[in-house]
Amino acid sequence: MAMEHTHTDAFRGARFHVVDLSGATFRECDLSGARIVGSLVTDLRVSRHADDARVLVDDVDVTAYVSAELDRRYPERVQVRAVRTADDHRAMWDTVESLWSETIARAERLPEPLRHERVDDEWSFVETLRHLTFAIDLWVGRMILDEPAPCHRLGLPPTDITGQDAADLGVEVSARPSYAEVLAVYDGRRATMRRVVAGVTDAQLEEIRTAALTAAWGVESHSVDDCLRVVLDEHIAHRRYALRDLALLEAR
Repeated sequence: MAMEHTHTDAFRGARFHVVDLSGATFRECDLSGARIVGSLVTDLRVSRHADDARVLVDDVDVTAYVSAELDRRYPERVQVRAVRTADDHRAMWDTVESLWSETIARAERLPEPLRHERVDDEWSFVETLRHLTFAIDLWVGRMILDEPAPCHRLGLPPTDITGQDAADLGVEVSARPSYAEVLAVYDGRRATMRRVVAGVTDAQLEEIRTAALTAAWGVESHSVDDCLRVVLDEHIAHRRYALRDLALLEAR
């Protein structure tokens, strides 16, 4: 069985020379400044945390190329960056909801077990909907609406949130709900998002909200505009991942 290394800085500044790392997975790791020199990188896959994370291949900066190609394939990425006003937010959320309705309909053409299946150990479609539920709970329920206990038990936090922190939020990470259960919860949460976006004003977008999202993250302050953008960005990013995995599941 492959060794598992987690929550460690033992390899910071390490040098690997003539080492077999084929098939290795680095998830949520800080690889800033990492160099791969004279190595076989066939089928190497890199998923960046941020679009402006600089990436060089054979000393060629491919950062702008990759971002431009993603913008071409997913024009909603460009649209969300242009959001400025309350009306822009309403129009953008309409677009996001429409895209996700299409994606959900596509997933529903698959057998139920495939909606729960992970591809390359990424979240399943059901887990993705659970995570989007969690995002709305935190950034709308907690930050904007100031709900003391906003999280539905079927929400799914990022993997860097510990089991205890998730439990403190009332989230059951190990739950194994049906697709119908999760969809019903998510539909309720996106209705909340729709209601908030429908009523927000330009002046309210600039208002600052302060709250502790999770014990691990501590107290944070964000504008209403920023909170809504997080939800938009989460939906746009995770739809891209979902489409990638749905295509593989459909090809079976």
